[in-house]
Amino acid sequence: MNELAVPPHFLIIGVQKGGTTSLYNYLIQHPQIAPATHKEVHFFDLNFDKGVEWYKSQFPNSTESDRLLTGEASPYYIFHPHVPHRVYNLFPQIKIILLLRNPIERAISHYYYYVKIGCENLSLENAIAAEPQRLAGEIEKLIANETYYSYNHQHHAYLSRGIYADQLLNWMKFFPKEQILILKSEDLYTNPAATFNTALEFLNLPHHQLENYEKYNAGEYPSISQEIHQQLQAYFQPHNQRLAAILGTNFVNW
Repeated sequence: MNELAVPPHFLIIGVQKGGTTSLYNYLIQHPQIAPATHKEVHFFDLNFDKGVEWYKSQFPNSTESDRLLTGEASPYYIFHPHVPHRVYNLFPQIKIILLLRNPIERAISHYYYYVKIGCENLSLENAIAAEPQRLAGEIEKLIANETYYSYNHQHHAYLSRGIYADQLLNWMKFFPKEQILILKSEDLYTNPAATFNTALEFLNLPHHQLENYEKYNAGEYPSISQEIHQQLQAYFQPHNQRLAAILGTNFVNW
């Protein structure tokens, strides 16, 4: 293979606040991977009306790069109901990479990130309590109308984005397991070199060693109360059990 086939070749579909920025930046440092114009193209969720030719223009072609593969990372892809079938209809052979983070930690990081950038003014407890009302009817509107945009669905789904079993099943309707690589965010954080090389193996590329494994877009947030932590633990436990059954593994450190 000495030139790029029709790009993109891989997608990092999520999860939000799960290390997607770090993994993407590691991948594009590989000598055989070329970056997109920017990490999050958001074609399949927010820019689908721009058309596939616009999307392809966000990637280098064989005359612009001698690298073999290219891709992007838009963490809303896993959660948006129309993205799996849109991806499959256009790029059925594409490889899918997914990072899964402890949903409690993901929700907390999600919340404090939106507080930081001005998208959330409720307390954590109130934001969690308000989520059912904020999302009421939104998924139905998204499914019924492919052009509908839901701000609350994208921004205020602190709990819903952590129900990984439902989201993964939506993708598995279209893509066989051989085309989906599921990584644990915690493994990326604790052993980035090994996790990076696992992703390279999935893309059929040789291992590569980086000079350093910077944590991109990492945030810090205060400790939450034991009461809220227990509330979140009880909420996610059955969903984590369903996920373990689907994957045939147990996320013991969750």
